[in-house]
Amino acid sequence: MSNRRNFLKYTGLVAGGLAAGPAKIFASGHDGDSSAAAVIPPQPPGSQVFNMCGYAAPKIETVRIGFIGLGNRGSEAVPRIIHIEGVDVRALCDIKDAQVQLAKNELIGTSHNPALYSGSEDEWRKLCERDDIDVVYIATPWKWHTTMAVYAMQHGKHVAVEVPAAKTLEECWELVNTSEKTKRHCIFLENECYDFFELLTLNMARQGFFGEIIHGEGAYIHSIGESLFDPVRRPGLWRLDENAHRNGNLYPTHGLGPVCVIMNINRGDKMEYLTSMSSNDFSLHPYAVQLAAKDPAYNKYTDKHFRGNMNTTTIRTNLGRTIMLQHDTSSPRVKSSRYLISGTKGTAQCDADAPRIATSHEGWVSQDVFNQLEKQYTPAIVQKMGEMARLVGGHGGMDFLTDWRWIDCIRNGLPIDHDVYDAALWSSMAPLSEWSVAHRSSPIDIPDFTRGAWRKNAPVDISIDHPNLTNAK
Repeated sequence: MSNRRNFLKYTGLVAGGLAAGPAKIFASGHDGDSSAAAVIPPQPPGSQVFNMCGYAAPKIETVRIGFIGLGNRGSEAVPRIIHIEGVDVRALCDIKDAQVQLAKNELIGTSHNPALYSGSEDEWRKLCERDDIDVVYIATPWKWHTTMAVYAMQHGKHVAVEVPAAKTLEECWELVNTSEKTKRHCIFLENECYDFFELLTLNMARQGFFGEIIHGEGAYIHSIGESLFDPVRRPGLWRLDENAHRNGNLYPTHGLGPVCVIMNINRGDKMEYLTSMSSNDFSLHPYAVQLAAKDPAYNKYTDKHFRGNMNTTTIRTNLGRTIMLQHDTSSPRVKSSRYLISGTKGTAQCDADAPRIATSHEGWVSQDVFNQLEKQYTPAIVQKMGEMARLVGGHGGMDFLTDWRWIDCIRNGLPIDHDVYDAALWSSMAPLSEWSVAHRSSPIDIPDFTRGAWRKNAPVDISIDHPNLTNAK
């Protein structure tokens, strides 16, 4: 009740003053940190300016792309994307000269001859300002994602942004407002939505195999704790800083994305509220102390309250479905996305790369039955592009399918699968979970970034046989 009173009090105070953009009204904090704000984020007043869900922008026969950020993700995207027909890599940008040159070397012997930008933190702006680029591909550290995406859309570019798209609710709304105002796509590069098993089960769900969807689970469990302290793998230790200043589910979209697509979140259903709980940190701080004993450069981390090892977040939707998300990157756990879909007629689960399907409580179907279901329900995109995706690679092929799909949509003037509302909602789980953790796992309302359009938005349709469904080289 106190949350609701605070909400009403706050919205009453700001009701005429959010036209310029939503206010930044709470800060992240750790469990027991009295500095964490005590109000929940409001729904900004006003109606939707333009509905980007289902919007088909004018087709672009050759998609001219500029890349910003050529570290781990960006350096992998450049050589991958040139296997797709109808793409022209026009520009490459990274603060490090060496990274730009390495990316350009990947294009030797191809028709691509990009302009190069490096050496300054502001060079990316020049790339966005070019008049010969259609899409800006953003693969930088998280803190730059929203700033760059907004600037690019304001300069007439569609953007394809790596996960998460935003760190704060203010940034989430900034993305939504800018995309609606400019009618430029904010394409969310959530690759787990294009994993082969997730696509298989999405097609099964669309055809009623699981009945009514009741519950879903997802996770990002991946032991990368020691790498956070590696200045070579994590330049500037930017990801360590994220873990040293924030406590919640900082990386929610891999586990959440496929579940939201199956549940038609933002497209027939919406999230209502969440609760979140974190364990203590049993790993990162001790490791920081251990490193500081040998290298004084790590002394600044010995007084930090790191994110808890395990975060568990639970969500309830408007239609009464539930979702559980987990996040743990600092325990010695086997890597897992913990993907699970539970319906009235069946269940699908993939944990540690072991995909399984059940149609009753008696156990998982046999491998022979699984193979038959796979043959029957594999969607067209995998039937026609799966072999190429596995060959080109990127997390087993799902990275290639992600890029192929949005490029195919842009080239043919078709709606994209995962738009700005998905980017904002899925990314908002981080700051919302931080708030809940900081307030003894209190429930917190989840903003409706579609401003009511979820009631009429059409579900993602992967059955569309796109005109250009063979555009790989």
